[in-house]
This record gives sequence, C-alpha cells and structure tokens, in this order.
Amino acid sequence: MLASAVIVFREVLEAALIVGIVLAATKGLEGSRRWVAAGVLAGLIGSAAIAGSAEALSDALSGMGQEVFNASILGLAVIMLGWHTIWMSSHGREMAAEMKRVGHAVSMGSRPLSVLAVVVGVAVLREGAETVLFVFGVSASGESGKLATITGCAVGLGAGITVGILLYRGLLAIPSRHLFTVTTWLVTLLAAGMAAQAVTYLSAAGLIEMPTQPLWDTSWLLPENSIGGRLLHTLVGYMDRPSAGQLAAYGATLLGITGLARVVSRRTA
Repeated sequence: MLASAVIVFREVLEAALIVGIVLAATKGLEGSRRWVAAGVLAGLIGSAAIAGSAEALSDALSGMGQEVFNASILGLAVIMLGWHTIWMSSHGREMAAEMKRVGHAVSMGSRPLSVLAVVVGVAVLREGAETVLFVFGVSASGESGKLATITGCAVGLGAGITVGILLYRGLLAIPSRHLFTVTTWLVTLLAAGMAAQAVTYLSAAGLIEMPTQPLWDTSWLLPENSIGGRLLHTLVGYMDRPSAGQLAAYGATLLGITGLARVVSRRTA
C-alpha cells in the first residue's frame, strides 16, 4: 500500500504542477480552462487504455512462469524508475520553464489555445503511463494484495492532487524542490528494493545462481513480516535475512541511480 501510495503521489504531483504552471501562465485568458480540462481528460483516457493493456498483457504471459514474469515486470519497473529519476534531475526545471513559455505564447496570441490541451494531455498521459507500470511492478513484487494496492493508489492520488492545488494557490509554504527531493529518495529506495526482489524471483526460477545463505539475521530484532518490518521493507527495502545476491542488486541499483543522476545533473548545470 505504501509503495503504491508513494509512487502515485509522486507522479500525480508532477502532473499537477505542470497543469498548475499552465493555468497560472494563462490566467484570465478566456477559454484556456476548457482546453486544459480537455487535455487532462484526454490524458486520463489514454492512461486508462494503457492500464487495460497492461492487465491484458499480464493474462497473456501468465503461462511463461509466474516467477519469470514477475521478475521481468520488476526489472522493467526498476529501469523506468531509474530513468525517470535521472531524467527529472536534469530536465525538471527545463520542463517547468517550457510550460511557462507555452502558456505565455498562448496568452500573447502567438500560439492557438488548442496547444494547451496538447501539452497538458501529453504530460498527464506520460505520468499516467509511468504510474501504471510502476504500480504493476509493485503488484508483481507480491508485497500487498489488490485491495491494499488500490487503497494506496487512491491515497497517493488524493494527496498528489491536494498538494498540487495548495502549491498552485500559494497556500503551501514548502518549496516544491524539497518535496521532490524527499520523493526522489523514496522512489530510488523503492527501485532498489524491487531489484532485490527481482533477483530473488530469477533465482527461484533457476535462471540465475546466487548464494542463499543470509549475510546477517535481524529477525530477532525486527522481523520482516512485522508491522515495522513491512513498513521499512516498503519504504527502504529492508530485509531481515538478506543474501549476497539481494544485497548486491540493492546496492548496485541504489548507487547506479544516484550516481548517474548526479553526473547528469552536473553536466546539465
């Protein structure tokens, strides 16, 4: 539940900020709200279609072995989460500036109002498609049931929209960069935990060989199946009896994402 809530919150907040920037840049322009609303609706419809396709793909590939399928989904989710984190570290400000330029151009009459629907629709569709993939990866990890995942998505959706509205109206004093810093670390840790889970599935399917002997055992202190253990497992990928393969996958993913994000950010700066 927490994993899906964090991911949905992050993606919805990004989409809400883009919509907010466009609305602020075209404030007072007649008809702009209708075109933005049309773009949001189109993006949501496209995201729903992608979600339906993902479910159909899951049913079609269920015969290939549940472990292999789950590992594939988790691996793809890790790659996408890493790419998203690295891309946002270097292009987040550029994207916000571009949205402001588009809104200004529409307000000045140099670009048609329909452009608003296009840029907003593409933004919502992109964030929605990523959300579908990431939540699908959370489901594949088997950490929570369907009801818990849906509840987490609902919580993340509501929180993301609420925070986006508050930021747009200037009622929230927290700078958006701080919010994204926190959520970026949470998403990176989630990706590392997914990578560790993926190698576990691959090992169970017999596709890779890795030592199963745990490097340490903290189940006496904080069992992974306890409330606190599950909370930490969801947020930071905590394992009470990690193997060398799981720890290697976790560390490699964590170092890879954070290292590449810093390199790309410095080059962009």
